Amino acid sequence: MASAREYATDRIRNVAVLGHGGCGKTSLIDSMCWIAGSSSRHGRPEDGTAITMHAAEEHAHGVSIQTTPAYAEYAATKINLIDTPGYLDFAGETLAGLRVADAAIIVVSAAAGVEVGTERVWEFCRQRGIPRLFFISMMDKEHADFDRAFGEIRELSGRALPVGIPVGGGPGFRGIINLFEERAHIYRPGTLKGECDEEDIPAEAASAAEEWRTELQETVATTDEDLLDLYLEEGELSQEVALKAMATSVVTREAFPVLCGSPPLTYGVRSVLDMIVELLPAPSAVPAEEIVQGEGAEADLSGPLAALVFKTVAEPHVGELSFFRIYSGSLDNGAEVVNTSTGQSERIVHLAIPMGKERREVSKLHAGDIGVATKLKATHTNDTLVSKGSSTKLAPIDFPNADISVAIRGRARSDDDKLGEVIHRLHQEDPTFSAAFNSELGQTIARGLGELHLDVQFERMARKYGVHVDTEQPRIAYRETLSRTASGQGRHRKQSGGRGQFGDCHIRLSPRERGTGYEFVDTIKGGVIPAKYLPSVDRGIQEAARNGILAGYPVVDFSAECYDGSYHSVDSSDIAFKLAGSLAFRNVAAKCGPQLLEPIVEVSVTTPDEYVGDIMGDLTSRRGRVQGMDPGSGSTTIKALVPQAELYKYAATLRSITQGRAFHAREFHAYEPAPRDVAEKVAQERAAAD
Repeated sequence: MASAREYATDRIRNVAVLGHGGCGKTSLIDSMCWIAGSSSRHGRPEDGTAITMHAAEEHAHGVSIQTTPAYAEYAATKINLIDTPGYLDFAGETLAGLRVADAAIIVVSAAAGVEVGTERVWEFCRQRGIPRLFFISMMDKEHADFDRAFGEIRELSGRALPVGIPVGGGPGFRGIINLFEERAHIYRPGTLKGECDEEDIPAEAASAAEEWRTELQETVATTDEDLLDLYLEEGELSQEVALKAMATSVVTREAFPVLCGSPPLTYGVRSVLDMIVELLPAPSAVPAEEIVQGEGAEADLSGPLAALVFKTVAEPHVGELSFFRIYSGSLDNGAEVVNTSTGQSERIVHLAIPMGKERREVSKLHAGDIGVATKLKATHTNDTLVSKGSSTKLAPIDFPNADISVAIRGRARSDDDKLGEVIHRLHQEDPTFSAAFNSELGQTIARGLGELHLDVQFERMARKYGVHVDTEQPRIAYRETLSRTASGQGRHRKQSGGRGQFGDCHIRLSPRERGTGYEFVDTIKGGVIPAKYLPSVDRGIQEAARNGILAGYPVVDFSAECYDGSYHSVDSSDIAFKLAGSLAFRNVAAKCGPQLLEPIVEVSVTTPDEYVGDIMGDLTSRRGRVQGMDPGSGSTTIKALVPQAELYKYAATLRSITQGRAFHAREFHAYEPAPRDVAEKVAQERAAAD
């Protein structure tokens, strides 16, 4: 394992690289590490050789599926680059990477422009309140259109400013004009690390360059009164002054610089490295980290150690890897620390910094840096590591709720035996994945952020732990209820020699408002049933209600009034009145107009505008009821109420309809009466299963 240098806090940058799937994030990171000399090879995601795309599942699917840190040492600065998945099935990984970043680069394809995923990660950054750069990638591809992509970025951000514009586009892309320098960098075809010749701005681009440079200077000048006076006096700001003012504007989120290039060709990548160092903040220049437990409200960079574990990975032959960011203090190799989430002590051995799948050992890490430790005994994602004697706990990553589910079962008995342990391990690696046995449904239900997310987890399960599962549609947790009031008797009498059994009760069943549950009402007068037996009547009714009248599902939202009955001084008992209550329920519920209730889910689909009609048609075909539409910038969010039974594999259908450009979220809404044909079908299926 190679060793690495130490960097002080002010020489560190932590940058999350975000964007829609397939926009070129991984390629940009690989090229930055290659040009900086931190990586010995220039890899390609499509060849499976990129630094931050190394998992077997990533190679199998051809997309990034996990947050992977790497770093580039450039201009005496360590740039921690956090590669994040572009597909929203893996939004938990993206949020984990963003949680430990101080700034972000949002990558946009020059051919595709701003996409739904771009808008989603922009919103993630806005919620975090961090500075952002944009990078328009793939400038060498067919249909590359810088002006269109930039226009969409400006519409999204409101304050985007180009600091570099292309010379040519598509196969004719050959250079970039640096608007700070007023010079053109014309690249030499076939060079390894973006070598270029600095030239005068080509005549065909002079007008556009002058227009954008004027806007850049004016925007920067208006951020400060003294700068504005200087600009009005001299007509322009020097490169040094303009860069310093732009850095201030970036940190305060008053401006979002836009760069461009082609990472596979290494064109424009060095400019990105320059802008990261010059414009993006060091950990010492961002707001202090919040403390949710312990002394003080914020972490002090110079205080005792406080580090947040943002990712846990189990590797064969290595054990668990714990990735963390230090928010205060420093960490030495061999140090003993305390996990304030568990109270347990841990010893840091083989302290390292991550470089894709590699780890490079270091003797010490300072506040602001990102590191990785191996074989911590009881430390997992969202835990805080501190110096002995400290009780500090940092704010955890706010992971999204898993709303896609599938039933799983071991392919063989040996798989079933190991399933519980493996599920626990996978959940520790990815908190957005979980699975548990549902006793009502009689199935193990796995939950995730999308169908691809679940598929990847099952592939990991097989590769890393040798556990294979088959999937099936989860059974639906239907309910039954009553639609009208009815009364009747339940009488249990048994005489078989010796002491007999006798219980007799009259009950009235009535429907209640949806969601109000069950209520037992005692209106017995004159002691016709002794008070000591009424709880038994109640238990009998509740037990009988667990298996409903129509299809055997639990009956909910009703009241049971016990108003009359009789008893025998010798033969009556608790068990006799419990059986009487059960008989009374079955006799009366059948007369109360029983109804099947099905779970209804509120579905929010965010899609590019051109697919709205197709999606609404599909939702309607699923018995969905559209509740409204919320138009955005080139996209629309459709809200609909859809029966849960109609949503199995919906994510795959949505991906097919929109070419992967839409995403959806689900939230349980309520139980509603099912149509008669649906109720009959469910009853028939339940009877056949029994």
